Amino acid sequence: MLVSQIMTRAVEAVPPETSLTEAASRMRDLDVGLLPVWNGQRVLGVLTDRDIAVRAVAEASDPKTTTVEQVMSPEAVTCFDDQDVEEAASIMQRRLIRRLIVVNRKGQLAGLVSLGDLANQQSDKRLVSETLEETSAPTHPSFAHRSPGNGESSSKSG
Repeated sequence: MLVSQIMTRAVEAVPPETSLTEAASRMRDLDVGLLPVWNGQRVLGVLTDRDIAVRAVAEASDPKTTTVEQVMSPEAVTCFDDQDVEEAASIMQRRLIRRLIVVNRKGQLAGLVSLGDLANQQSDKRLVSETLEETSAPTHPSFAHRSPGNGESSSKSG
């Protein structure tokens, strides 16, 4: 099965000069947590709700004057619309991401494929399970299970 068969086609993108206020409003209205950043010719990066929180709000940036380009993640992980779904899942697993921007062979924005798209359309439950497991792996040690002061994980029996 090809990515084009399961991807979401109606994907809105924002130009890099868009204000964070406008981008966040679009995210809210579309009920999405990621917007591709597109200059009309190519994907420049992605803006996530986390980018807004960690790179703008946490730094007390003015959302009316701060642009998407200033806080976006500049590396957009993409796949091609004519790639096999298993290849897209493999990219997600290697890069620990749950959404991929889809482009055509000309580099034009074609859509978005998410872990949810895989789960809804892919009959290979093993692939979906492996992708979910890999993309859910923690990238940093969990601080929730640390004992104060010793830096070691605690385990509970029971």
